[in-house]
Amino acid sequence: LLDADGFKWPLSSERQLEQELTAPDQGPAIVETALRVEDSLRGRYLDHLALSASSSLEGLSVVLDTANGAASGLAGDLFERLGARVHRIADRPDGRNINDGRGSTHPEAMARKTAELGADVGFAFDGDADRSIFADEHGQVHDGDAILYLWATTLRARGALEPAVVVATSMSNLGLERALATEGIQLVRCDVGDRAVVETMRERGLLLGGEQSGHIVHLRQSSTGDGLLTALAVACAAMESGRPLSELVSGFRRFPQTLKNARVRGKPELSTLAGVSRAVASAEGRLGDDGRIVLRYSGTEPLVRVMIEGPEQEMIDAMADEILDSVLKEVPASDG
Repeated sequence: LLDADGFKWPLSSERQLEQELTAPDQGPAIVETALRVEDSLRGRYLDHLALSASSSLEGLSVVLDTANGAASGLAGDLFERLGARVHRIADRPDGRNINDGRGSTHPEAMARKTAELGADVGFAFDGDADRSIFADEHGQVHDGDAILYLWATTLRARGALEPAVVVATSMSNLGLERALATEGIQLVRCDVGDRAVVETMRERGLLLGGEQSGHIVHLRQSSTGDGLLTALAVACAAMESGRPLSELVSGFRRFPQTLKNARVRGKPELSTLAGVSRAVASAEGRLGDDGRIVLRYSGTEPLVRVMIEGPEQEMIDAMADEILDSVLKEVPASDG
């Protein structure tokens, strides 16, 4: 649900509506007005996207994996309109093949094609095209953290990132925070979810934010994530710099990361569990300033999740197991 300004409803409004919908029937609802748009939304949307491009893409070689979804029939036309040489994959939706082994959750084919063709960049969108990730000229896949780094540093170089602060969720890699700090850009973290990202941006008057998944929002261009806008920003950054994308993101070094889950039957406040607090404090002491721990319940599933970043993969894997074991000693495990 979107409000009149194009932003997602806050959770409080959704909960209020749910309460009204489940209340005893008070008679039929009355819809005062309804609007049907008859003109070409497709054409208007493509015009909007093209106008957002900060440069021509003349001569840029691009692979586009549209996941047989919403970007099919749009992304290719957009990039060709701006002068790019386009190679399409997964752009023939049949009603059943959306996200089927393709798109941002399965970028392998896109990455391989990008390297095989010697293309400058490849993009993979998810089915509803609100996010995208990319592969550089070597076929190396880069996620939303790399896009945030690239977009933020590009805006900073133009003098167009004021204040020099971006928003990311608690799940974004510590390497992003360190890399942005080197460029004089602060990272503010928020809860998981694009709605939380946008709410934090609006509260603080910030321009750019996003998630590791590739769901990025630039508030002067859109009120919500748009994978096509995100892809354009990456492509234009490459064109304007004249440098390969692998170089443009080389300042971002990802810390080793592990994410582990366990199913639970309840969700007591984790900070009140003494054994869990001791396990987390012990791990934090061993990591020092070279790592980060996020322990939280899933908002939609009966899961507890622990994410740890640190200097060595084997060490953080062991720490994650220790913390999950401490949780399951105090919270009953689920059989499901």
